[in-house]
Amino acid sequence: MRTGDDLEMVHVTKSYGKTVAVDDVSHLFRGGSYVCLLGPSGCGKSSTLRMIAGHESISDGSILLSGKDVSHLPPAKRGTAMMFQSYALFPHLSVTDNVGFSLKMKGIDATTRRKRALELLDLVDMTQYADRLPAQLSGGQQQRVALARALITDPQVLLLDEPLSALDPFLRIRMRAELKRLQRELGISFIHVTHGQDEALALADEVVVMNNAKIEQAGSAREIFNSPRTEFVARFMGGHNVLHLPQGHFAIRADAVALAAAGTEAVVRSVEYQGAHVALTTEAAGQQEVVALIPEAAYFADPKHPGDAVCLAWDEGRLHRLQA
Repeated sequence: MRTGDDLEMVHVTKSYGKTVAVDDVSHLFRGGSYVCLLGPSGCGKSSTLRMIAGHESISDGSILLSGKDVSHLPPAKRGTAMMFQSYALFPHLSVTDNVGFSLKMKGIDATTRRKRALELLDLVDMTQYADRLPAQLSGGQQQRVALARALITDPQVLLLDEPLSALDPFLRIRMRAELKRLQRELGISFIHVTHGQDEALALADEVVVMNNAKIEQAGSAREIFNSPRTEFVARFMGGHNVLHLPQGHFAIRADAVALAAAGTEAVVRSVEYQGAHVALTTEAAGQQEVVALIPEAAYFADPKHPGDAVCLAWDEGRLHRLQA
């Protein structure tokens, strides 16, 4: 793992006229880490990535890489590389020529750039497709080519804009494992924009949750999931109930809510089979929605149906207080 490759945003703001897309964001991305920027559409995560890449100018603040202000440098001079959501491969160029294109722009000779391109294609297991055109490749294969092309410049930080969104669910899971493997092998920072909570939890050393142009919470995947700081994070990450109790607002994981002989009275509103669990969505006092994830065997031993009255129970120690 490299050292000294920290990337830092210092009071970075991005405005489009009167619309503020990123609002005074400061954050340190540790060198050699896999970071996922996570949040709903329009929260500012893609604008943040594009500013780091140099594809968007910053309205205020600065971006530092290895302690050097790169805010006003063009993309090719920053030490970053970006893999676009659309892959943006040149249709008339072979896989090898696509991967080596940036080296051609730098004036590197054909023999050297082909050798380097083939090394990168080997890294992403695409050597056998070196002479094909992009149209002759599957979506997953095109993604690997785009990844090799981004890595050929030997960046300190690789930026990925929703790189898995165009893939089918099965391939998405395979490719996220490949991304994590590559990041570990290369030892460089990956900053990956996604709106998929499962993707962020599976990949990230650090999850940065954005909302309304600001960072709502940042931490390890486990910390973000188990200890959401705000109601937004708890609801956005999923798997949690937000309870409004007399003593304040609390989150509790849905798998920590059980059916019991006595407890909080509720009415079942819907039942959803999820394989290992059955999700019971209930309405408790005060029209609060509370979801209980019941182990499959336990549910089918005593099935419940919409309209049934139930009692919900949980360990008070599993409640997590949320900030107001």
